[in-house]
Amino acid sequence: MRRICLVAMLGLLWMVGPLWAAEPGRPTWLALAADPDVAPAPEARRSEGWLSRLMQLAQAEEKAEVKAVAKKEVVVEKAPAGDGPPLPLHTIEGVGGALTVPMAYLVNPGPPGTTIGLPSASATALFVGKKNVQSFAISQTFFRRIEISYAFNRFDLGTLPKAIVKAGLRVRRQEVYLHHFNIRGLLVEENSFGLPLPAVVAGVQFKVNGGIMGMDDSTNGVLTGLGLERRNGVDFTLHMSKMFPKLLLGRPLILTFGLRNSSASNIGYTGFSDTCETTIEVDVVTLVTDRLAVGYEYRMKENPYNKARGILNDEDDWHAIRAAYIINDHCTIAGAWGYMGPVGNTFGNCAWGLQFKYEF
Repeated sequence: MRRICLVAMLGLLWMVGPLWAAEPGRPTWLALAADPDVAPAPEARRSEGWLSRLMQLAQAEEKAEVKAVAKKEVVVEKAPAGDGPPLPLHTIEGVGGALTVPMAYLVNPGPPGTTIGLPSASATALFVGKKNVQSFAISQTFFRRIEISYAFNRFDLGTLPKAIVKAGLRVRRQEVYLHHFNIRGLLVEENSFGLPLPAVVAGVQFKVNGGIMGMDDSTNGVLTGLGLERRNGVDFTLHMSKMFPKLLLGRPLILTFGLRNSSASNIGYTGFSDTCETTIEVDVVTLVTDRLAVGYEYRMKENPYNKARGILNDEDDWHAIRAAYIINDHCTIAGAWGYMGPVGNTFGNCAWGLQFKYEF
């Protein structure tokens, strides 16, 4: 019932959202900051924060004087040039977004006309009880439309090997490695066609687990008996993001809604089944100061495996709140606290993570 209510609320927000949206044709805050024709000059950005410039850009648009000349050309008042903020973050899977939920904004696309954008890299640490994840990601955007990224995850199994031994089995591994090869494409630009449309991005994530099959062999096929079929899998994603410039106390608010089709168990850390499930993902973020953004994210989870008490419990939905601080034009540091529910044999009711991201 809670999922039905959540979907209904999201649908209502999506229907009424355009009533508060900027007028048709208004670019996104990311586009405003990245567009050399409308963003602030380098000397200006040293003395002003990102939010101040965003609000100045919004006011400049509202007061812009459009003049028709003899040849029916339109001249629009524009702001000076500059670079965009180092947002969005990288997810632990390597794509642009929050901690676990992608957004429909590509990472470091460059100003209009860019063919090959500059790369971005990040390091993330996530602590879930006595288990932990280290993620190292790099991404590159081409033609401001295609984002290619790779993330390497190390998953420390914590007390899971001891629980397996306690069940009378043997296990040789304390960690597994998960490789994410991602490609995403911008299908619809935000506010395109003169309409208050959300940005729409579709993606494919190829995942390969290094170590899970060896762990299954050493335990005489325990995971296979629970539903493990393969060491690799594919996630298909579709996300929509919409920015409302002055929806929350005069500050910008970004809403994201997404769908994911996957056969992964614990996003792939415990392998992949032959059964694919479609789940929803949600993110809400706002800039509360010139340099500080806060947000909430939700990622629905399904159970591709059977439950084995004490070894592999049912998965639960993920919730997280986060804060990201823009250090300068290239660097962002972010922290998050979340509820991740059962993860293997333990519960991640108080998970937390840190990320450092750098855009070249």
